[in-house]
Amino acid sequence: MAGGAYEELARCGHLADESFELLRRVGRQVARTQGFPPPEGYGRWEDEAVDELLHRMITREGAGNQFILACFLKAVDDTSLERLFFTSIKRFLIDEAKGTERGKLRRRFAARLAEDDLFRAVPGASPRWALASHPADAVWQGDLGELVRAAWEVRGVWITVWNHSGPTPRKTVHAFMAVLVGILEAARGAVREEDLAKALEARFDLLSPPRYTSLYADDGALNEPIVGQAQDMDPVAAEMVADEIWQDMSPRERQLLPHLADEPAVVASVLGIGRHQTQAIMEALREKLKLALAGDGNDLHDVAAVLLRRGGDPP
Repeated sequence: MAGGAYEELARCGHLADESFELLRRVGRQVARTQGFPPPEGYGRWEDEAVDELLHRMITREGAGNQFILACFLKAVDDTSLERLFFTSIKRFLIDEAKGTERGKLRRRFAARLAEDDLFRAVPGASPRWALASHPADAVWQGDLGELVRAAWEVRGVWITVWNHSGPTPRKTVHAFMAVLVGILEAARGAVREEDLAKALEARFDLLSPPRYTSLYADDGALNEPIVGQAQDMDPVAAEMVADEIWQDMSPRERQLLPHLADEPAVVASVLGIGRHQTQAIMEALREKLKLALAGDGNDLHDVAAVLLRRGGDPP
């Protein structure tokens, strides 16, 4: 395969024989080693199940075949292309797992909001919720980070029990409702149900994609018992994820990164600005990183370690 798949993509501009076979081979590796459940209707990750996964990736609305081009533009040879394929497929599986859990979360809090006169539903293709006291035409159109910051400003509530099925515990319902009120008060208008779910997810660190461990391998042999053991991320994959986050950071955020655990008064002298302004920037950066790293599960610490090492790089 040396040079073949990458050169074929460069020559054809789309998946052809060698590049598609490389994608299938990587897809089988990701599916069978990363602990995600197979698609509905399959008992294990047989070849047809992997092909169905790749078909969904390539044909999905809004992205589709673009991930092939993105991988090609970052690659330099077959080895790097294979690693980029691996990371892209793993992220897709994580997003699917989180999307399913987020849908459950939306149904949980939407049912509660519908029963409370404090809230008002705004129907449509993308359902929204607002406080009943807000003007009927008021719609929030800001950045998701604003909602996350508003969620974190609601103090004194937490979740100690989170069940993925069955009735929602009473204290969990109280925590959800308190934070949703805080978010909507800050938004001053109707907010998409999906964005409310994402803000709740970030506030309570919910919806980490489940790690499944099959009792049997695809060849029918008994797997070694590895439940509860975290799998280290591929160092190259960690570098790539960290690089995407790093490129999205401003020079000031890069300068601040190694000092996030320090007191704002100390960091203020580093930035040369006031303490209150420094504290606001630090809190915003923490939430930005939390959102950027959401979905990497046990890989979060690997990516964070790379980012901290880069904190010494020049802006």
